[in-house]
Amino acid sequence: MVVGVWKDSLVVCLGPETSDAALKQPHVKPFDITGKPMRGCALVEPEGLETDSQLADWIEATLKFVLTLPPK
Repeated sequence: MVVGVWKDSLVVCLGPETSDAALKQPHVKPFDITGKPMRGCALVEPEGLETDSQLADWIEATLKFVLTLPPK
């Protein structure tokens, strides 16, 4: 998965180090739909995706991480 959608937020998987930094940005929160946050992933709220450039930046960051993973 590169990105996904949960309710009205974008789900991004960035890896543990990058997601920790991302969580310090406005409109970003842990990806937690079960009571246990998924390490390495975050939710970007709509306010953090108001421009095409913001969306492209999140997709690029997630793709960069996903390409480091071994093939399944």
